[in-house]
Amino acid sequence: IWALAALTGGLSLTTAKPALVRGLIEARIDPLLFRYSYDFVGDLAETVALAWPTRSATPAPDLSDTIATLNATSRTAVPMVLAGLLDSLDGTGRWALLKLITGGLRVGVSAGLARQALADWSGREVAAIEEVWHGQAPPYTALFAWLEGRAPRPEAGLELGFRPVMLAHPLDAADLDSLRADEFAAEWKWDGIRVQLVGRGGETRVYTRTGDDISAAVPDLLAELQLDGVLDGELLVGTLTDDGWHARPFNDLQQRLNRKTVSKAMLASHPVFVRLYDLLLQRGEDLRALPFDQRRQHLTAWVSAANTPRLDLSPQIPFTSWADLDAARQAEGHGPAIEGVMLKRRSSPYQSGRPKGPWWKWKRAAQTIDAVLMYAQRGHGKRSSFYSDYTFGCWQDGSLVPVGKAYSGFTDEELAKIDRWVRDNTTKRYGPVREVAVGLVFELAFDSVQRSTRHRSGLALRFPRVARIRWDKPPAEADQVSDLAQLLV
Repeated sequence: IWALAALTGGLSLTTAKPALVRGLIEARIDPLLFRYSYDFVGDLAETVALAWPTRSATPAPDLSDTIATLNATSRTAVPMVLAGLLDSLDGTGRWALLKLITGGLRVGVSAGLARQALADWSGREVAAIEEVWHGQAPPYTALFAWLEGRAPRPEAGLELGFRPVMLAHPLDAADLDSLRADEFAAEWKWDGIRVQLVGRGGETRVYTRTGDDISAAVPDLLAELQLDGVLDGELLVGTLTDDGWHARPFNDLQQRLNRKTVSKAMLASHPVFVRLYDLLLQRGEDLRALPFDQRRQHLTAWVSAANTPRLDLSPQIPFTSWADLDAARQAEGHGPAIEGVMLKRRSSPYQSGRPKGPWWKWKRAAQTIDAVLMYAQRGHGKRSSFYSDYTFGCWQDGSLVPVGKAYSGFTDEELAKIDRWVRDNTTKRYGPVREVAVGLVFELAFDSVQRSTRHRSGLALRFPRVARIRWDKPPAEADQVSDLAQLLV
């Protein structure tokens, strides 16, 4: 049960925070020694597990009892209880417990794969498990009773539950040779977050594509929404004009979502809306088995009848050939919130997961710049011994100013070479961060450029990643911030 909870993100130990763990270890060893150790190891759980003073061996506590104890302990008593648990465990046990507490037990298994394993074990359809999954929590009593055939499928409390979403496969140009243009509809691919609107009995909730309930983050949307069914769409921040909503950059949406509470000022300056893709359930009728074209007709009629200001219909793109669609995809002036196009087979039902063939995503070609490495920081997990997180800059009035961070796009062999270069060319240290000499150029690929108040350049790259390392290129030949500014849309 607890392994399943840890793998799928269902394990919650809300009373024990990483800051509390740091406080406990710094009360037991020299705080400066701990900080140097943490900087070197790069992982909080591993550092504390190794540095914690060893006590005399005692029987290891039961994991179920440990979790129950931590969740039942008041916040003021948690430090003493957690310290006692760490005293009773060996180094490996301390590491495991701290990984569970901090949510850092990353073993490369997705929640979807864990649910597939349950399906294989029980003989149930994975889609049926995903239907009821959102309403389950450890110790999963009703779920396992159903999977083992001892009880009916759990339904209670799921009227507002999440339905698994359908995802698209990335499209390569070669894929077009086997696809017929007249069998597909096309829509813009919007750069927001995929959401599902679920409403029944006068109550509506908003879920992300992973089933997380984000209703509290969008009170302005819910205040204007009455729904008896399930809608699929993209949550965006926009500007409302006489001709409808105009989507704004993803960075604006991030500012809206990364908050525990949304202020009145933020509600006014960053209003959200949902651009609708699909209608899954309507007044209790399940439409997912219908072909896409028929679901689209139902959705169009629903939007017209509902006349809800915060919802609009994702427009379809007229085309007669792949060349027509490619021209539309690559055309200038789309705005900051369009990443490319979506292809949806007109006959396709709505299937959970990422079935290959019905839906495709054809993103616009990545843009590239040459930027100079400015700062480096140690990574986490298997990269904790390497400087693998990088900040890059471009030139502005003769100085480098940051434009983005990247930590992917290179091989392990390249990482080792970059790590050695960072160590040999460090000029200053700021805790775990090293400033390096001006000398190493990277070609960065990115999706778009956005305005940013967090960077001195006033700009930030969207989804930057390393395309290649330009060992051959002089830093003076890297790009200017003014070059990036021309890419603003």
